[in-house]
Amino acid sequence: AIMTAVAVLWVYHPTGYSDDFLAFLEDIAGGNPHVVTLLFGIIFPIVHSGLASLRPFGEQLVGPRAWRVVFAFPSLCLAYSWIAYFIGHAHAGYQFYDISGNSVAHTIAWTINFFSFFFLYPSVFNLKEVAAVEPPTYHLWETGMIRITRHPQFVGQCMWSVAHLAMVGTSFTALTMALLVGHHAFACWNGDRRYYDAHGEAFLKAKARTSIVPFAAILEGRQVLPKDYWKELVRAPYLFIAVGTLGAYVAHPYMQSGAALIQNTGLVQGGILDGLFS
Repeated sequence: AIMTAVAVLWVYHPTGYSDDFLAFLEDIAGGNPHVVTLLFGIIFPIVHSGLASLRPFGEQLVGPRAWRVVFAFPSLCLAYSWIAYFIGHAHAGYQFYDISGNSVAHTIAWTINFFSFFFLYPSVFNLKEVAAVEPPTYHLWETGMIRITRHPQFVGQCMWSVAHLAMVGTSFTALTMALLVGHHAFACWNGDRRYYDAHGEAFLKAKARTSIVPFAAILEGRQVLPKDYWKELVRAPYLFIAVGTLGAYVAHPYMQSGAALIQNTGLVQGGILDGLFS
């Protein structure tokens, strides 16, 4: 239901408002793609992390399931627009280097990118909570990937950004990757703050046994992996992640075509809700 709303109200130009929003940003930026991605890099964290921080208050007002919808809809809309804009302008700006034709560099970057998608919070596997079919719960995890790093999606984002910047050495890509990593670095602090607010002393104990830097707590002796630790990682969702990641790689030409289509279609002013405000 949320994805249908995103498609109708945001993605599809004749009925949605993604093109109007992008035109608004480009007007502010004077057409400079670096400024546009900078604006995305400011607006998305404010909306995404802001709504995440407001979760305790929002859930009291409308309940956890409804708040998940309030949180997810604008985040998905902005993520779609930023990703599409990045794909369409990845080669904009100054070209520092270009090693995309180097097969060894491509293999290394591909491998880093592939494994970056396995750095996920265990909550991602609770698909019914993610989709708000069941009331979302703010879990305090200390198993699986959390034993390696307390903020796996920050690590995964760093890996993904390094891999893509290695292949597309432009100033636009460098700025976009810096904004993405910066947002996730902030999310480490904000996430710890939210964990403490929700779980108090229990989180402080978990924090003492984990680390943000991968493997740091293990090397320092604060985290001891159980002998059957591998069982915590052998989970069916990882198979779907592997297949999805490979599928996304194969779909890269279609993503680029889609981004080009968006750019060539341009602005179709207004959308399906115009009648409500006329």
